[in-house]
Amino acid sequence: MKSLIITAPNSGSGKTTFTLGLLRLLSRTGVDVRSFKLGPDYIDKAFLETASNKASYNLDFHLQGDPGVQYLIKNNPTEFAVLEAAMGYFDGIYNTYQNSAYDISRKFEIDAVLVYSPKGEMFSAIPKILGLSQFKESRIKGIIFNNITEKYYNLLKKALGEYSDLEILGYLPRNKHLKLPSRHLGLVQNFEINEIESIIDLAADLIEKHIDIPRLMNLFCQPLLPDANNAQLNILSKTTKPTVAIAKDHAFSFYYHENLDLLKTYTNVKWFSPLKDEKMPDCDLLYLGGGYPEVFVERLAKNESMMNSIRTYGEDGGKIWAECGGFMYLLKEVDGHKMVGLLDGKCHLTDKLQNFGYNNIVLEKDCLVGKAGDCLTSHEFHKSLSETNLTSVFKISKTGGENIWSGGYQYKNVCAGFPHFSFLGNPKMFSHLINHL
Repeated sequence: MKSLIITAPNSGSGKTTFTLGLLRLLSRTGVDVRSFKLGPDYIDKAFLETASNKASYNLDFHLQGDPGVQYLIKNNPTEFAVLEAAMGYFDGIYNTYQNSAYDISRKFEIDAVLVYSPKGEMFSAIPKILGLSQFKESRIKGIIFNNITEKYYNLLKKALGEYSDLEILGYLPRNKHLKLPSRHLGLVQNFEINEIESIIDLAADLIEKHIDIPRLMNLFCQPLLPDANNAQLNILSKTTKPTVAIAKDHAFSFYYHENLDLLKTYTNVKWFSPLKDEKMPDCDLLYLGGGYPEVFVERLAKNESMMNSIRTYGEDGGKIWAECGGFMYLLKEVDGHKMVGLLDGKCHLTDKLQNFGYNNIVLEKDCLVGKAGDCLTSHEFHKSLSETNLTSVFKISKTGGENIWSGGYQYKNVCAGFPHFSFLGNPKMFSHLINHL
């Protein structure tokens, strides 16, 4: 599997748009290509799937662990793998480069292409680019300039060529039709954008016209994966498969593919929509993932029959696992709108990220996902704050930082909170979850 990382100095540089166009161009020319998203992002990954028409997976050493990353690569073969970075090339856990695109490129010996969008600069761009590409063990081998004119590109190309041996692969011209709409947690979800296919096709057309594709393809290289063939997950499963009902619609779409794959392997999965269906399916476990309940809160509130069925299920002892948006949905209200009301509390949207980033969790009490003392890896990505009198079961600490807080709540057989988890990095958690149904 020949691989290449698409990265940038920072968020907002255009790497997602470029990656989408590249995937579409390669796919429509018959290249066997699959995408991976570095880091914990859900939204971008869905766009990558649309562009390539293949399932896209996250690669994240913190959330998945080394065996989990190796397991994903082993079980999702492809001739070419495009790895889109998160944030900037060196941005990792807390204020370090750990788990960054740079870190992954070093560990796996994968080269990278830098998408650079100059803003209000001329020659100043050159030392910035040199700093990124010449930092110790940096594997940036090529550069693409984004959102500039042909004249501007030719000036930068000439100047950079005098000071660097980077492969200058071309540029993407300014085009207002390439812009992807955003909201408070990033891009608007791909299935909410009517013109998404035309945007991706346009990006592909511009790449075909302005980027030296043969030279770019020469930068793909075989990653160093010494343990990939030995990647194993220690998952204990029941002889009889339990049934898991999973909420999946516009309001609840933030799921890691590996989690869904494992559930489809070890359980019987039933899909349903809290937005559209009258009631939840019969099941042994209800799984409410993350998403945008705050965006679709009015529609969720109107579906009282669905909320009644979930509330009755939980009050009668039914087992529920809920992450972030799912947790919000189980509270009494979100932004003043009545929700399920199974958990005593409410939630409101703020103007800034809350407890954003990677964290580590110690279970303070036995609960649905483990026993007291178990250690889990997770991350949080939300702007909402909750208010509840429920006793927490999670002791959460900022990975690499000093902040410690409480979160995660157990009520009867319901366990819910803001953190997101990958079952690959927490196989003990997954085993406990499905074996106690």
